[in-house]
Amino acid sequence: MKTLLMSALMLSTAMLGAAPAFAAATLPADTIKNIVLVHGAFVDESSWDGVAAILAAKGYTVTAVKNPLTSLADDVAATEAVLDAQNGPVVLVGHSWGGVVIGEAGDNAKVKALVYVSAFAPEKGESVSALAASGPATPGTAAIRPDSKGYLTIDPAVFPGAVAGDLPKAVGEHLAAHQMPINHTAFDAPATVAAWHDKPSWYVLSTKDLVLDPHAQEFFAGRINAKVTKVDGSHASLASHAAEVAAVIEAAAGAN
Repeated sequence: MKTLLMSALMLSTAMLGAAPAFAAATLPADTIKNIVLVHGAFVDESSWDGVAAILAAKGYTVTAVKNPLTSLADDVAATEAVLDAQNGPVVLVGHSWGGVVIGEAGDNAKVKALVYVSAFAPEKGESVSALAASGPATPGTAAIRPDSKGYLTIDPAVFPGAVAGDLPKAVGEHLAAHQMPINHTAFDAPATVAAWHDKPSWYVLSTKDLVLDPHAQEFFAGRINAKVTKVDGSHASLASHAAEVAAVIEAAAGAN
């Protein structure tokens, strides 16, 4: 999966006018050099490969968390373990469901900035399930299906168009067939921390998102007083617009 996805990510980066790799550079002394990336539901940490490659080649130390997707507490614990291993301050980044996770783990003293990419940004006491129920279902959320054990995936027939409509069709189909199920209890768990109250935040808003409605993204970004960058992308904009997402993370790190 990683080989196919990485090829698509590098292609999309090149199409944006940026080279798929950068010569290693020395970052300014006041730049936050540690970047921790938290993936969303239904995918794994390889969804960040394009962004990670851009940032690592520029001299950042980049770590992608492998969320177990078994519960909110388990995903937060996995992220906390990565944060604790960092040497110095961190920019913490979350995509989609990962926004819930970074809102909790972002309370860690090492975290100096938060970046949300097409992500939920709940207030304390809010859950993904409750937030999703407050508005009409999107094509992506309407296609979520539980298995016999309560783990959720998106209908593979719907996944490519709804989640990854601006990635090559073969990539979307491969991701659909190799989804990482998430326990439904994760979506039902209320947030206990909202780190965005105390940490500066950035938000990448995907205007063609068919999973997390762009109007909901506007609401989250406004509520957390984030610096907003809009990209003309799908829910998979972290892959299809990797260069733009990486630039926002660099801004949060203080390099731009």
